[in-house]
Amino acid sequence: MKILVLTQYFWPENFRINDLIAGLAQKGHEITVVTGIPSYPGGRYFDGYGLLKNSRQTYHGVKILRLPVIPRGKGSKLRIILNYLSFMVSAFILTPFLYREKVDIIFFSLSPVAEGIPAVALKILKKAPLIFWIQDLWPESLSAGKMFTNPFLHSIIRKIMRLIYASCDSILVQSRSFISFITRMGIQNEKISYFPNFAEDFYKPMDLNTLTAERAALPAGFIVMFAGNIGGSQDFPTIISAAEKLKDHPDIHWVIMGDGRMRQWAENEISARNLSRNFLFLGSHPAEEMPRYFALADVLLVTLRNEEIFKLTVPSKVQSYLACAKPLITSLAGEGARIIEESRSGFSCAPEDPSKLAELVLKMYHIEAQERLAMGLNGRKYYENNFSREKLLNQFDNIIKGIKPKCGS
Repeated sequence: MKILVLTQYFWPENFRINDLIAGLAQKGHEITVVTGIPSYPGGRYFDGYGLLKNSRQTYHGVKILRLPVIPRGKGSKLRIILNYLSFMVSAFILTPFLYREKVDIIFFSLSPVAEGIPAVALKILKKAPLIFWIQDLWPESLSAGKMFTNPFLHSIIRKIMRLIYASCDSILVQSRSFISFITRMGIQNEKISYFPNFAEDFYKPMDLNTLTAERAALPAGFIVMFAGNIGGSQDFPTIISAAEKLKDHPDIHWVIMGDGRMRQWAENEISARNLSRNFLFLGSHPAEEMPRYFALADVLLVTLRNEEIFKLTVPSKVQSYLACAKPLITSLAGEGARIIEESRSGFSCAPEDPSKLAELVLKMYHIEAQERLAMGLNGRKYYENNFSREKLLNQFDNIIKGIKPKCGS
């Protein structure tokens, strides 16, 4: 089957869609990805890329067509808006000229409006069914992340999203809690399928008993590790306040793997509170390296702000953590907290509660290593039963084969 994918972010940027597309290509589908010039999360073009550099590539047999985009820069609201708009305009205008072939399926996922508007136009032009895999609910997640708070802008985005949903032939949701939200917008339940995130196969338990570069980079003691985007949604004020409550335990270290627009604020706040000895920022690393760092952590951390929309969301790092058989501490509500409780893989508390988060870290710190090991193994078993990559790839394959008869190309 010929599949055209519109995604603002793609390899070498680190997003879960990379592995999904590679997996579908392994199943024999002919896939072309239309994406932007890679710049996330650093805000500038990756080395070796530019308007005329590496605009045509392949990735695990997938053809890549890169479009000009305005990078996010330092992550100001204006630059983020320009980043989204530039991809939307480029995809809308250039894709019909760069990709002239007939297509069986059009698929998009990551930036609902920036990808959705050109995707709907291509659906009409190519007379092909459209699939949308929803990772975040716009505009609600934008507001919750303190990115855009203008009510007029939100009203416009909400109306656009309603039209995009209505134009899709199939809608996949990464959280079961999204289903009722979308049906309330007038979308038929029959269009919607639960399709959670999965972790790449390299996310697995590892045993690093010998001296490694990763071990040398980490401090001795009890390691609480956070990995991923350092943004407004991830609630770093609560993490920092919880660490401040535990500053009398100098062997508890908070290791932050990743980058994002709130990193500088977080580092400044940590310095102002005299917590620099308690925190270590290691920056972004290739996804393939992350399981080695996870193996050296005592507990892995997930946090989100206390917003209604985040109660519906499952952060994609949850699957990566579970796959690596490490215990979790989460500051979440709703669907994410349910998974931790159901899997018996760690402890969870309500979001934006530094005292409770500190209490759970201290509780994990005091329990026996064997009990932490058992929690991690519970998580791995739950992952295999609910988020297996192979099972979900087969599910996706069945979904697209099921809507093939609608294709008019």
